[in-house]
Amino acid sequence: MKKQYIIPIFVPHLGCPNNCTFCNQKTISGQTKELKPEDVRKTVEFYLKSFKDKDKYTEIAFFGGSFTGIEMEKQEALLKVAYEFVKGKKVDSIRVSTRPDYIDNDRLKLLKKYGVKTIELGVQSTNNYILNRCKRNHTFEDVKKASKLIRRKGFILGHQMMIGLPESTEIDEMRTAKDLAKLKPKIMRIYPVLVLRGTELEEEYKKGVYSPLSVEQAVERCKELCYFFAKKKINVIRIGLQTTDTISNMEKNEKSEVVAGPYHESFRQLVEASINYDTMIKKIKSFNMKVKEVEITTGPDNINNVVGYKRENLNKLKEFYDVDSKVKQDLKLKNGKIEIKVSKVYKNFLDDNENV
Repeated sequence: MKKQYIIPIFVPHLGCPNNCTFCNQKTISGQTKELKPEDVRKTVEFYLKSFKDKDKYTEIAFFGGSFTGIEMEKQEALLKVAYEFVKGKKVDSIRVSTRPDYIDNDRLKLLKKYGVKTIELGVQSTNNYILNRCKRNHTFEDVKKASKLIRRKGFILGHQMMIGLPESTEIDEMRTAKDLAKLKPKIMRIYPVLVLRGTELEEEYKKGVYSPLSVEQAVERCKELCYFFAKKKINVIRIGLQTTDTISNMEKNEKSEVVAGPYHESFRQLVEASINYDTMIKKIKSFNMKVKEVEITTGPDNINNVVGYKRENLNKLKEFYDVDSKVKQDLKLKNGKIEIKVSKVYKNFLDDNENV
């Protein structure tokens, strides 16, 4: 399987017609200056020098803002530079993220001309009341129209949704997931809402109008969404915001732009570790015996998720179920698969002590 590399190019707030209550793209991206074509070239060349694998799939990704909302001439200038690397076979594809109300035939024709393969729509919610509450200035009808047009024109469709939006509940978020699944995206990103400085949501938080989710609540909600999307064969490619210097300082209380909310530097690991813990408990309980010790085998890419952040999963197995555990890796086990063998049951444990 080819190693996949992303070359991220941020276009903070370009193309956005308004300020959503939760949004500060300059904070999210860690970038404040306007992007120019020469910046694209420098960024791509810089990343290409650092990629070591020969057998790889490389993609230029325009993140932030609303790419298709940028003036067509500026879009074309940025895409033209990116496409040079595609034509030169140094890069395999290009992706962009944008708003659903900035998709039409002319814009898609331009993207197709310059080799864009994937378009991600910032949906956030399919509940029109919540969209209006957050000042998104588009509706779910816009999402449906844009999604269908993107797929009809042969692009890979991606969606981005948020949890913990003002007045949004777990029921609303699962409804959003179900609505989006019907539109057949190939990929999904899930972002818990963080309260960022300089946003309207910060003012609501200070006034007590808005209460953010805790890390634990956000992990549980994201986990349920991951279970759902897995059943629908929709690939969740990101959970939580990309860590930047302006965000990551939150845990150190050093000039972080995050005022409140479920930020964690390893948020995705928390979610995937929780999923693995559920799997392990289910298998251990299925043995229908008093298990004292287990041997857990998984692929090397899943070891950290089995062990858990700071060994949390293994510690919980011991604390709540009195089960000791040994973790091994097997190169043949892929896609997060886990095998569990009982190495000692309670009776054997007593027998061993008697023989000491």
